[in-house]
Amino acid sequence: MKHIVCFSGGKDSTAMLLKMLEENKTVDYIVFCDTGKDFEEMLEHIEKVRKYLKNNYNKEIITLKPKRSFDYYMFDHIKTKGKNKGKKGYGWPTMFCRWCTSNLKNKLIDDFAKPFRQEGYFEYVGIAYDEPKRIKEKSYPLYYEWKMTEKDCLKYCYEKGFHWNGLYEHFDRLSCWCCPLKNLKELKVMYQYYPKLWNKLKDMDNRSFNRFRADYSIEQLEEKFQKENLKKVRLIKEYPLSNISSNWIKECYEIYNKDEIEE
Repeated sequence: MKHIVCFSGGKDSTAMLLKMLEENKTVDYIVFCDTGKDFEEMLEHIEKVRKYLKNNYNKEIITLKPKRSFDYYMFDHIKTKGKNKGKKGYGWPTMFCRWCTSNLKNKLIDDFAKPFRQEGYFEYVGIAYDEPKRIKEKSYPLYYEWKMTEKDCLKYCYEKGFHWNGLYEHFDRLSCWCCPLKNLKELKVMYQYYPKLWNKLKDMDNRSFNRFRADYSIEQLEEKFQKENLKKVRLIKEYPLSNISSNWIKECYEIYNKDEIEE
């Protein structure tokens, strides 16, 4: 029986992996699926974990890479069945068609585990105690054994010295930077703090046959966020600073020149 840890690099899978090793649980393989769309800070975190595992447990992270890239599936893949047979590209993933998860993660892990089917294997996934709706037919020690919430997992990782270079100061959850299933709060963070990635999103949205989201294109989101930011600037100019949230003021100073706001 093999024990395979699915390591995404996020707070939950990181906490699960470190705690399993800390408690001397059997870990035969640690696999990370490289979609090519992780934040640079996430890749740096994974390298930090890789060194930590090697130095403390003599364990390796196996990186699985798909034969075809995210961009290939999104723009160039020729559909071979269904009503869109013969058309190029899946376009943006949606809630009902998450081809990215299927082709760039699930398939890779399934292929990796095939040689162990006869003897059997456990697949460990980092699902926190406050995420019961995500439970499927796999092994979830965070949920069943340790009852660790998302907050517990993040605190545990921080105490171990893993901080993701500040990613969790901006996001509650981490996924691919181009994920269209991000909520509006996360997308606004992308727009304000990751302008290079935001410009890449705009380019991808212009090339795709479907819009980034059903309710907004990237350009419409940009217009929406700009209006919201300008509204905050007007409030700072028109009302006493003591009456305005310090977070709002800080956010405006980060977006606009301080002198411009106070003139």
